[in-house]
Amino acid sequence: TSFTNLTIGENVKTIPNYAFSRCYGLTSVTIPNSATSIGDDAFYNCTGLTSVMIPNSVTSIGNYAFYNCSNLTSFVISERITSIGEYAFYNCDHLTSISLPNGLTTIEKCVFFDCNSLTSITIPDSVTGIGSDAFDGCTSLTSVTIGNSVTSIGDYAFDGCTSLASITIGNSVTSIGYQAFSWCES
Repeated sequence: TSFTNLTIGENVKTIPNYAFSRCYGLTSVTIPNSATSIGDDAFYNCTGLTSVMIPNSVTSIGNYAFYNCSNLTSFVISERITSIGEYAFYNCDHLTSISLPNGLTTIEKCVFFDCNSLTSITIPDSVTGIGSDAFDGCTSLTSVTIGNSVTSIGDYAFDGCTSLASITIGNSVTSIGYQAFSWCES
């Protein structure tokens, strides 16, 4: 728990499950261009983590990978990412913005749950579905643009987004889940 900066060597191909879980003092991470995946719970509960840069070599981020990294403010995602696991950014309540890559195919359940500082999101055209509770409790979220390939919006997907004032839903949506926009008071 005492080290603060982490630079991972160039020969590392994957950040395995639980690799740096609960490294509370960790504030910054540099992931090498050789890495292709970040495993489940890899940086779980690293509450001191403020910034992470994901290189273009990474194609997947596992379940709970950055769960409860509550001080994470800056996050650059590789353009080659095709999957971000469930609860990956759960309770990253200082995360103000994130750019979702064009190759992403699904927004999994609870992926941005309680990201209280997130203000806007654009879901790219490559995404076909938004999972349940994906943006639940994102109280600062004011605008959402949903790409044209999205066919379903899950239950409670935007529940409790009390500041949400503008939403653009693409033409392909055929299913909007139970209470998907409940408590969107704005």
